[in-house]
Amino acid sequence: MMGVSAAGKTTVGTALARVLGVPFVDADALHPESNRAKMASGTPLTDEDRWPWLDAVGASLAAHRERGAVMACSALRRVYRDRIRAAAPGVVFVHLTGSRELLASRAAARTGHFMPPELLDSQLATLEPLEPDERGQQADVSLPVDDLIAAIVAGLRTVDSGSEF
Repeated sequence: MMGVSAAGKTTVGTALARVLGVPFVDADALHPESNRAKMASGTPLTDEDRWPWLDAVGASLAAHRERGAVMACSALRRVYRDRIRAAAPGVVFVHLTGSRELLASRAAARTGHFMPPELLDSQLATLEPLEPDERGQQADVSLPVDDLIAAIVAGLRTVDSGSEF
């Protein structure tokens, strides 16, 4: 699951993992405390902050290669996804998309999350949608979760075999 904060990566990812019968991993848990503190203070991460985290994300996906897993990870830029693919070449990205208004309302309604709603615009500015040569699909988060999961599963069936989720 990729996308900006408040796109529903954890909610959708957890539901998808349950349907697929694989573990769910939240990449946010792989951030070092220094990254969490920086984001909590309203400061966007730099690429230098992200590289070790993205390496950890790729390593976690690679460790689940045999059984598969669903991971929630922003993966906003192509270079970030390339870094993940370097460790986990079979990864398939599901880009959760939604209007800025929907995402902002979701971000404002969350409590206790380390990512403040004020960083949504910087994430949207950073976001590079999946390119045609990247294995994956887009999924509209305005759909009810069950419908969204059904659409994602149908899309995953079209991805060539050997994929890790």
